[in-house]
Amino acid sequence: MTKSVGVHEPTPATGRGKGELEAEVLAALRTAAPAALTPGEVLERVDDRLAYTTVVTALSRLHAKGLLTREKRGRAFAYTAGADESELAARTMRRVLDGRSDREAVLTHFVDELSDDDEDFLRRLLDSGS
Repeated sequence: MTKSVGVHEPTPATGRGKGELEAEVLAALRTAAPAALTPGEVLERVDDRLAYTTVVTALSRLHAKGLLTREKRGRAFAYTAGADESELAARTMRRVLDGRSDREAVLTHFVDELSDDDEDFLRRLLDSGS
């Protein structure tokens, strides 16, 4: 029986999960902003022990999710982060919410878990129409 590697379980070669690699790639791109980076440049900033194709795959997935923009530079693409950390977190929250059939229950549980300060902020945000 073969054990499947979960999304957030570390891979044997790198010791990091796929989500962690994507976060590191995004951090490298944000640090370099506004300059765009090629996969080779990202590889140098993240972990040059990774395979070039691993970085290309991570960049391609992030681009497909709409989190990166890219432009052709020579034979490769150069990537820039299209969103900051708060935007990425909001998109993740939205995907989770969209994936559930009972949105009201999900939102209710989410609000129930908020701190008083966060709940007050959310209330002010909703009242302001933002």
